Amino acid sequence: MDRAIWWIRRDLRLANNPALVNALQHSKQVIPLFILDPTLLNSRLSSPKRLAFLYSGLGALDADLKRIGSRLVVRRGVPYIVLSLMHLENSIDGIFAEQDFSPYARRRDSQVGASLPLTLSGSVAYRHPSDVLKNDGSPYTIFTPYKRQWLKLGLPRRYDLLPAPERITTPDDIFSEQLPDPGNVLDNTPFISGEAAAHRKLDTFTDEMQGGIFEYSILRDRMDLDGTSQLSPYLRFGMLSVKEAIVASMEATQMARALMGEKGADTWLSELIWREFYISILYNFPDVLQFSFKPNFRVIRWLNDPDEFEAWKCGVTGFPIVDAGMRQLAALGWMHNRARMITASFLVKDLLVDWRWGEAYFMSQLVDGDPAANNGGWQWTAGTGTDAAPYFRIFNPVLQGQKFDPRGDFIRKWVPELHAVPVEFIHQPWLMSSALQNQVGCRIGRDYPKPIIDHGVRRQMALALFGKT
Repeated sequence: MDRAIWWIRRDLRLANNPALVNALQHSKQVIPLFILDPTLLNSRLSSPKRLAFLYSGLGALDADLKRIGSRLVVRRGVPYIVLSLMHLENSIDGIFAEQDFSPYARRRDSQVGASLPLTLSGSVAYRHPSDVLKNDGSPYTIFTPYKRQWLKLGLPRRYDLLPAPERITTPDDIFSEQLPDPGNVLDNTPFISGEAAAHRKLDTFTDEMQGGIFEYSILRDRMDLDGTSQLSPYLRFGMLSVKEAIVASMEATQMARALMGEKGADTWLSELIWREFYISILYNFPDVLQFSFKPNFRVIRWLNDPDEFEAWKCGVTGFPIVDAGMRQLAALGWMHNRARMITASFLVKDLLVDWRWGEAYFMSQLVDGDPAANNGGWQWTAGTGTDAAPYFRIFNPVLQGQKFDPRGDFIRKWVPELHAVPVEFIHQPWLMSSALQNQVGCRIGRDYPKPIIDHGVRRQMALALFGKT
């Protein structure tokens, strides 16, 4: 081959990229191509922050490519049409891409591969969903046996990672549209886009002396502490490959100086396997994007009160831990995982709103919004999904706040109206006396809303609603 396309989708990186390596091995010239797909860009679930993170990542990738003699080519349009035109115009001998498993990605790649020389190498997951199956060839629907089988297949080592190429030769005569402008919507977020930023975050998280991975098992649920990796946006766009993350977790286990440190690294690896599990579920059961995985929960008569849903979105439910989580989401396009569970449980089990409303809203906001993980998380919390929490597990938002934000620091950061509220009332500010409300400058019902529902009453309603299915 003389000229090939490296078709970039969710692999905005040069290191450990099988599709790129494959293209370079088969062609003298490689065109790094990103297609601005209107189906994805114009979706109602598209997030402005996620798009900005993507656009900024494209800029970082272009800069990385220019350092090794190449450049990023950007085209806009339906992928099949764009690739067909480039194939004809530039005598393309091959198209190399990383495999993706969402229903849309599979349809897209099937259409392209039917008439163009498309080769898929590697994937957005470490293991292809068809590699982790039961003895009878059926997919796992329970996490623990899936994880057990996943681990049996072996784990990668540092020497298994592919280095970034030292040089890519790209023809000068290929037209490219301008790189999209990411704007400034990410200015106040903790996310700097690009492969280099992803590796800095990974290195900090797994640092031998003070990396958060070693305390991950005990701090990951504390919303008031910086106990998570915040790597999900980078994994979402492949600025960091999951293989690199797995290797880092294994090396952290070996470096751990105490049993708790080993447990922290193992727990983080388990979270990476959950990601793989949800990708497998979506691959094998694509209908989960439209319906509850458990058929008996497809007939629930949700309340779906639009005013209560709006209060939830805006973070004005009167339940501080819920409101703090929703305001964090609005500000950062990211939310602590424990907060995701609490806010999701509140929407489904307290407000009795269809989980699909919440799933769609999260996708419209999250920088790391991923169809498989987002759907899996929502159906788990709602009790409607595979290996989900039982329907009668209903988070008490007050107790959750007291346990995972004990002094209310997370709440005070994101709900400044409650900044001066004493610790003993921060999770139930409506219990403050009128005199204390005046003293701290927070009148309930004026400066901060009263609870919009009675948790005890709604809990009983939820049990009755789900119990009928």
